[in-house]
Amino acid sequence: MFKQICFFKKRPDMTMDAFMDYYENEHSQLAKKIGKPAIPNAVRYVRRYLTPVKNPITGEVHDSGYDCIMEIWWNSREDFEHSQRLIADPERLPITKADEDKLFATHANPICAVEEFDSPMGPNGEIYDWVPAVRA
Repeated sequence: MFKQICFFKKRPDMTMDAFMDYYENEHSQLAKKIGKPAIPNAVRYVRRYLTPVKNPITGEVHDSGYDCIMEIWWNSREDFEHSQRLIADPERLPITKADEDKLFATHANPICAVEEFDSPMGPNGEIYDWVPAVRA
């Protein structure tokens, strides 16, 4: 499994509610507009909207500087690389950029490949397996 994480900041003129609404109901549905998979070969696409809260150690609220963390999973790095080539296609790139202009403060968003390690969390040191489930 290969995972990518992207960090996004909303446009400064948008409320968080407007940002979430556009992302969920327009941007994440871009594939329907272009007639091609928005993220080819991806097996999971998740948006995590951030609300800063108090740090239990310092008692302070520290803003991360981002409004959303997006995560995408592929079955392999090869699937990821193929997907990136298709997304960067000169015919579809202007459509994606134009839509992102309505949503994000910038196109210069940090993007990271991820290696994950699970820690034992069960009462007897178990590590729980997280298995994808198909939902309608």
